[in-house]
Amino acid sequence: MFRKTLKKDPELFQNVSEGLRRLYRTKLFPLEDTYRFHDFHSPALEDADFDNKPMVLLVGQYSTGKTTFIRHLMEQDFPGMRIGPEPTTDSFIAVMHGDQEGVIPGNALVVDPKKPFRKLNAFGNAFLNRFMCAQMPNAVLESISIIDTPGILSGEKQRISRGYDFAAVLEWFAERVDRIILLFDAHKLDISDEFSEVIRALKNHEDKMRVVLNKADQISTQQLMRVYGALMWSLGKIINTPEVVRVYIGSFWAQPLLVPDNRKLFEAEEQDLFVDIQSLPRNAALRKLNDLIKRARLAKVHAYIITALKKEMPAVFGKESKKKELITNLGEIYHRVEKEHNISPGDFPKLEKMQELLNGHDFTKFANLKPKLLEAVEDMLANDIARLMALVRQEEANMPSQSVKGGAFEGTMSGPFGHGYGEGASEGIDELEWVVGRDKPTYDEIFYTLSPINGKVTGAAAKKEMVKSKLPNSVLGKIWKLADVDKDGLLDDEEFALANHLIKVKLEGHELPASLPDHLVPPSKRGTVQQD
Repeated sequence: MFRKTLKKDPELFQNVSEGLRRLYRTKLFPLEDTYRFHDFHSPALEDADFDNKPMVLLVGQYSTGKTTFIRHLMEQDFPGMRIGPEPTTDSFIAVMHGDQEGVIPGNALVVDPKKPFRKLNAFGNAFLNRFMCAQMPNAVLESISIIDTPGILSGEKQRISRGYDFAAVLEWFAERVDRIILLFDAHKLDISDEFSEVIRALKNHEDKMRVVLNKADQISTQQLMRVYGALMWSLGKIINTPEVVRVYIGSFWAQPLLVPDNRKLFEAEEQDLFVDIQSLPRNAALRKLNDLIKRARLAKVHAYIITALKKEMPAVFGKESKKKELITNLGEIYHRVEKEHNISPGDFPKLEKMQELLNGHDFTKFANLKPKLLEAVEDMLANDIARLMALVRQEEANMPSQSVKGGAFEGTMSGPFGHGYGEGASEGIDELEWVVGRDKPTYDEIFYTLSPINGKVTGAAAKKEMVKSKLPNSVLGKIWKLADVDKDGLLDDEEFALANHLIKVKLEGHELPASLPDHLVPPSKRGTVQQD
């Protein structure tokens, strides 16, 4: 598949992606190919696997708010989305950036060399009919892609076969994504058998895993403490790691909070989650490097196992009975390889799965030990990776710390609803009648109770009033950005009235505009201030 290339100085790598691609092709792929790694563990990597944007995988039981969560992040509907109390998402939907809005079906996706999904073809038509890409122009998607997954079933529903290996598909995605977000509904924490199986399929990727306890604004503080404790206990039984997985508590949608008592907690939690997601582009190169190291370690172990099995096979008679014996005693071979090559037990593939896969192979056709192939991988791990790590640090230093922009992320970046807000001062502007004018007298009454200075109120004062709407901070942050027309960090009486008008629009169930339309701009500011 790949041509042999001459050894090159690792320092000649132009960037991390190019370096990883070249190391994989020249040093790791030959080992994988010789010992049939792709038949047992994971398909060969392609260019798109090294070049694609960071991906976020959303996993959860139905009605935990996965699709609404994506919509909340992007502040925009995406093609193919459906929201409801019953299982609505029965497909894997890759939400990605594109100049034109539309849907690409699974069968077309897996033949596109620019998309990192070609190897999903192996899961067959039953899966491909349930896989699509929703493309759209959206600022958030310029930095990350999001994978929406079918709602995991519970009770009787989980016994209905999907027609494809659901856990195996999730495992395929888990290997390639940068973040796995498990969503739970604060109202129903029963972790179904299928969900437990899915979480176990994500084993070895705990470092990518985050948990969101969603819809937490619908229960009281005391209930929330109990729910959080129950969730941690349930997860502890399934995710066997010494480190506790990070849980974010909140209500990730753009509706008023039903129980606003925990607003400050939700505010801080959403901010932390947003910072985590915003760090993904910056950390993408390191993640790909880490994944390649994990893959190389597994490929080495796999090669030792395959050669050990080959060595045990008789030359002529009794091949089939010997094969059965070797599969039954695979645990002993694991132990022998571990001792002989000083390998950690954690690097070995799952015993039962390996036994199952070996049944379909002819051991006599396995390759003998080829030290040069293993030496090339050892050299890659010992020398090339260290040089590439220096390049990773260099690339990270040149990237902004929060590189995901647009959507709900805008509302948490600046203004009094953002993180670390600073205030300024400016003089007032005369009042003029416009669309908001009919309700302005009511808003003026509130405005003058907020102690305006030079005809303007500070962000802190306006925030105290605006949070009474119970809208989440990301929404109020966007309203602030639209209402602070002159971008001075303060609101005059017109801007304050405009902010209240936009709150009213949102509470009535309408969407906020991406930028302020002409008929809402206060007349005194038309033609003088440009919207961002």
